Amino acid sequence: MTQEEIRRYLEFYQDLGVKTLFRREATHAAHLEPQPEATVEAPTILEAPALPALEPAGDTLLKILEDIGDCKRCRLHEGRNKLVFGTGNEQAKLVFVGEGPGADEDEQGLPFVGRAGQLLTQMIEGTARKEGIPLVRADVYICNVVKCRPPENRTPQPDEMEICGQFLYRQLQAIRPKAICALGSTAAKALLGTKEGVTRLRGKWQRWRDLPVMVTYHPSYLLRPYNQNAKKEAWEDLKKVLHYVYD
Repeated sequence: MTQEEIRRYLEFYQDLGVKTLFRREATHAAHLEPQPEATVEAPTILEAPALPALEPAGDTLLKILEDIGDCKRCRLHEGRNKLVFGTGNEQAKLVFVGEGPGADEDEQGLPFVGRAGQLLTQMIEGTARKEGIPLVRADVYICNVVKCRPPENRTPQPDEMEICGQFLYRQLQAIRPKAICALGSTAAKALLGTKEGVTRLRGKWQRWRDLPVMVTYHPSYLLRPYNQNAKKEAWEDLKKVLHYVYD
């Protein structure tokens, strides 16, 4: 593995919030002080399995989907009905990243098709219309951090996010949008490697690699009746994103 590949892997895991990596080094008998009446055996050196390339040459969304296959890399596949990869314009200038599929998404195999998805569509198209931007939902790309529905819609576990994160990384690199909108704290954590909440991150541009990221509330949070102020803030965030990308 080249130094450049190692650097990319370290940056990838850093973005996921992994702060410490452990490396097992072989201890050679020649470096040990001899012990009386003891036999020092040569250590067994195991080679690490080859890691998949994070940025394969000529990568496409179709190739990424083929590489995912009938994924059984983590426990989430056990309750999955359909894998939810992503949908929208493959040359989109704007990508929305959510947390993971819900019941409706798991049934249809498409992201954001339930109540939260309907609200997201209204937000995208309603904001664009009010701001005089010719844009519909099909013009953007929408995907999630994890591609299988977590049981009872629970928050994805770190190892699940880490495994699926490699495919999200490749999706974003293949599309290379002008900006990314992270919907909710799970998407923000996956992209930015932060523990900060949405209320502290929203409204200000962040960065994933060299791409601008705007964090805002997840539509499912906005559906709760007591979050009226959050709705207004989310609309302002989206307005800022749309003008940045499409003006």
